[in-house]
Order: sequence, then structure tokens, then C-alpha cells
Amino acid sequence: MDMAGIIQGFSIALIPMNLLYGFIGAVIGTAVGVLPGLGPSATIAVLLPLTYKLDPVGAVIMIAGIYYGAMFGGSTTSILLNIPGENSSVVTCIDGYQMARKGRAGAALGMCAIGSFIGGLMSVVVLMFISPTLASVALDFGPPEYASLLLLGLFMVVYLSSGSILKGLMMMSVGCILGMVGRDISFGMERFTFGSDRLLTGFDFVPVAMGLYGISEVILNLEQDEVRDVFKTSLKGLLPNLEDWKRSWAPILRGGALGAMMGVLPGGGTVMATFGSYAIEKRLSKHPEEFGKGAIEGVAGPETSNNASATTAFVPLLTLGIPTHTAIALIFVAMMIHGIRPGPLLLTEHPEMFWGVIASMVTGNAMLVLLNLPLVGVWARMLTVPYKYLVLVIITVCVVGAYSVNYAVFDVGAMAIFGVIGYLLRKLGFPISPLVLSMILIPQFEASFQQSMVLGMGSPQIFFARPISASFMSIIILILLTPALKWAWKQRNRIGKAA
Repeated sequence: MDMAGIIQGFSIALIPMNLLYGFIGAVIGTAVGVLPGLGPSATIAVLLPLTYKLDPVGAVIMIAGIYYGAMFGGSTTSILLNIPGENSSVVTCIDGYQMARKGRAGAALGMCAIGSFIGGLMSVVVLMFISPTLASVALDFGPPEYASLLLLGLFMVVYLSSGSILKGLMMMSVGCILGMVGRDISFGMERFTFGSDRLLTGFDFVPVAMGLYGISEVILNLEQDEVRDVFKTSLKGLLPNLEDWKRSWAPILRGGALGAMMGVLPGGGTVMATFGSYAIEKRLSKHPEEFGKGAIEGVAGPETSNNASATTAFVPLLTLGIPTHTAIALIFVAMMIHGIRPGPLLLTEHPEMFWGVIASMVTGNAMLVLLNLPLVGVWARMLTVPYKYLVLVIITVCVVGAYSVNYAVFDVGAMAIFGVIGYLLRKLGFPISPLVLSMILIPQFEASFQQSMVLGMGSPQIFFARPISASFMSIIILILLTPALKWAWKQRNRIGKAA
């Protein structure tokens, strides 16, 4: 652990303006998590243009606060409304809402806040230990290693995300095409521009993300009947009692450890971590019959795992320059906008960004505890705000933000078109994350691939000649063969039963 770097990080995170940025991000993130219908990805996409004039470190601290603040606040709707504020809060509905029905909403909310804080701290420690080592190892990577790693990241997102793998691969292909619009990076030839001068530089990612997430989210929510029956219960007794602690301390530690490991994986790390934590606690519990009826272990473990995985998702971003899911991809874009490239050189070229962001997660998680416990009544009252009143604000911010990117009406039109496309894709069950991530990663992959082919004299064998690259390629092949292997195994079992 680099103590000098950690001290530098806290000296940056504790600057009054950075504390203010972290506080603003935590407040917005908590509100986003509490209010169903607008997730962290959509919110970051909408607010991204507002960070252009901010200090780079402060901008990333604020956006990161929105991200893990939303993870923190999603439990409120799960417990009081039986509606998950985020996908990762689905598991909390199972026992959290039942605790509220028994008059123990305060204890459930308190345990969520405390567990999330502990999970965040555990994952920050993991960040401090792993990130410098991983960054130093990544410095030895050449173009073949980076190309295979980027390709592996894309396939892992498709494989681990929910839904059909075929649909995920289709969305990844579409994202690759969108990412290649413009001039070829090697020869300057036009691709997919259809004669339009506007497309020579490609699609700007910010309007595309605002459309796919912000606008499509608004359209989806407007067509749904809004029913918010907030369960009326006492919010007193926010500090768990001694019996709650006896039953929760072990699930908190296990959930934090599991979440810290799962958050590094590309794809739905937080969702898998929460479901995995719940399954583990139910299996290890002395009273498994209480799960689903208000067991506090079913709240403590998943919520701790949720926040831990959200924090360790920064490991591949800061050390390898690879975003593992959409919200992290938007943070990647925010850093690139400010001229800072995430990756193994970040620690040496911009140590203030590297350590400042990591240290800000400690202060940010402390702010979230102070925001969630004393102000839980305020967040509960926010649930009664009709969504129709928020739509005008969201649309206005989207239009102004899209225009401010290049001060071009074209970007506003692109945002609107991608908003409709995002809405249709969601209605048809196509995942958005593979499209967005492949659009971001394909330029890096293309550059690394072309450099690798030059090194290999035009032979793709170079990807299998190096041990690290060959390992990544082997995993990719295994991922591609998995559906066929599953089908063959089912056929074998079917024939065996018939015989």
C-alpha cells in the first residue's frame, strides 16, 4: 500500500471544493436511488455536460458520488415501496418490505445505511491494495495484450448481462459500428458517414448516451401507470438493536468480501453480488425459514455487497482503462473529456486524480451515512412526488446539455433519435449496456489490433504466441462455445433419459 499516495489522496479529497462536489454528488445520487424511474446511468449522462467547466478531479468526484450514492439510496424504495430504486436493490425488497410491514422499517433502513458504509470502506481498502499493483503489471502489456483484454471485456459484458446472449452480441455489433463512424484511424478513409460532413468525426458519445438512457427512460416511465403506495410505518429506531447486530455482523463481512470480488467483473457485478450474497446467507442461516418474511440478514448482506461491488468497479477503470458497465463507462468519458486517459499510466501521470478519487470514496460514504440516517423521513416524502413533475426538468436539462457539447442542433437531434431507438430496444428486450460499452471500447480495440497485426507481420498468431494474450483469447473462445456446450449437454441428458 502506497501511504504517500493515500495521504496525497486525502489531502485532495478534503479540499473544501472537492468536499462540496462529493456532497452534491451524494445528494443527487441518493435522490436518484430513492426516486424510481431514473437510474444512475441516465442521470450521469444527463448531467455530464454540466461538468465541462469544473476542475477534472472535482468533476469525477461528483459523478462518482452520483454513482455510488444511487446504490446507497435504492434501498429506501425497496423497503418502503416494494419497488427497487435500482436493479441491484431487487433483493432488498424480499425481506426489507416485510420488515416494514412488521413496523421495523427504521431498523431495515439503518442496517442498509450502516452495511453500505462498511461495504464501501472494505472495497476502498481493496482499491488501495490492488490498484497500484495491477497498474504496474498492466504497464508490461503490449498491443496484443490490450486488444485481447478489450475484446474479453466486451464478451464478458455480453455473457454476464441479463437476457439473451444473442441479443447482447447483436447490440455489441451495433455499438462497434457506431464507434467506427467517421474517419479510419490509420488511413483517414470515411466509414459509415453516408456523405454527411457532420459524421466525419463520428457520433459524440454524450448525446448518444443521453438519448439511450435519459430520453428512453422518460418515455418508458410516461407510458406506465404511476402507482406509489408508500407503506405507512414508523421510521423510528434507525439504529439496529443488539440482536440485529448479532445476526448481521457476519453477513455484512461476507457480503462486503463477495461484493468487492464481484465488482471487478465486467457486466452486472452489483446485481450478481446481491443475489449471490442473499443465496449464501439463506444457506448459512440457522433460521432459513425466516427469509422472505423479514430476516434482517437478507437486508444486511446484499446491501453491503451492493455498495462494495459498486466501488471496486473502479479497479479496471483506473488501472486498465476498461469500464465494466455503463455508469463506469460514463465516468470514463468524463475523464477523457477533461484530457485524462484512465489506465496504467494514470497513477504516474495524474496521481492527484488516481488517489483523490479513491480517497473521496471514504468521505463520500461517510456523507451518505449522514444523509441517509437523519434525513430518511425526507427521502420517504420524496416518494410521493409525481413523476410527471420531474419530466419537464429532465427533458430541459437533456436538450441544454446535448446542445452545449458542440453548440450544434445536430447533437440535439441525434439525442432525440437515439432516445427513440433506446426506447424501442428496451421494449423489445435488447440490452443497452453492450452497445454503449462497445461504442466506447472499439476505437481502443481497433488501434491495438492494428498495432498487433503490424507486430505480427499480418498474422493473427501473435494473439496466441504471448502467454497473457493467449489466456485472454482462450477465455473468449470458451465464452463463445458455452451456449453450444450447454446445448450439447442437454441433448446428451435427453438421450440418456430416453434410453
